[in-house]
Amino acid sequence: MITEPATDKEWEVYHSIRSVDDPEIGISLVELGLIYEVKVEEDKALIKMTYTSLACPSGPEMKKDIEDHALRVDGINEAIVDVVWNPRWDPREMASEDAKMQMGIYD
Repeated sequence: MITEPATDKEWEVYHSIRSVDDPEIGISLVELGLIYEVKVEEDKALIKMTYTSLACPSGPEMKKDIEDHALRVDGINEAIVDVVWNPRWDPREMASEDAKMQMGIYD
């Protein structure tokens, strides 16, 4: 994750979306480093994320799952997920150590 949540509500959203896995890889999007930012403004969750590739066939499904999980947090009535391409996802730099091990990335 690039930007850490700053408030308790942002942490709640972050922890709710931790359970969303990439359906092809089977690893949490958070652990993969695909979630770049979680912000909360009043009752709205604003999430910046990316996909593993531009042609990711599971992209729309993952985006919807992130929205659904953010909306599970008490007090969140709207979830806006912005898919961004900058910075470009690099699992060697952005994935957690556990995710790297699961993907066979050994530095």
